[in-house]
Amino acid sequence: MAAKIVFLDRALANYGPESADTRVVLRRMVEGSLSRMWPDERSHNAQLDPIGSGTEEVHKAIQKLAPRNDVQVSLKSQAVGVASDLSQLRWLLFEQSGSSIAMPMLIVVIAWLAIIFFSWGLFAPFNSIAIVALLLAALSVSGAIFLILELDQPFDGLIHISSGPMRNALAHLGK
Repeated sequence: MAAKIVFLDRALANYGPESADTRVVLRRMVEGSLSRMWPDERSHNAQLDPIGSGTEEVHKAIQKLAPRNDVQVSLKSQAVGVASDLSQLRWLLFEQSGSSIAMPMLIVVIAWLAIIFFSWGLFAPFNSIAIVALLLAALSVSGAIFLILELDQPFDGLIHISSGPMRNALAHLGK
């Protein structure tokens, strides 16, 4: 998404000074998206609603551009395509923002694994090798479940998508 934003800004910059207002709208959109997707306070969740993201304002501003030559026609066409791609990405993020893990299924899997580990522990010989093997297996399975749950919510939690590329793109906008 960050690469598309920078590409859109460069296409608008090459379009000419007529696109200055559109570039300002693009910058506001990116600033707003940053504050909603990666809020400063960790207590707030990411807001991925594409309606309030400003992508439609950018689209409208690009449509208002009146090209005067073939180069500007080509650049406007590229800008419209990239703006459409950005809108699609925002909608895709929004639609996939919900959890894809069914909680009853997760409870059943955890209960099943607990029964398996309990039965192995009950019937395993009581020695240090068996205990260490069971502990390592339990830690591995717990780690896998933790990773599945963390990766299911890409903007929240310990493992999350970095805001670095978007902040870098914002630093390059308007130059």
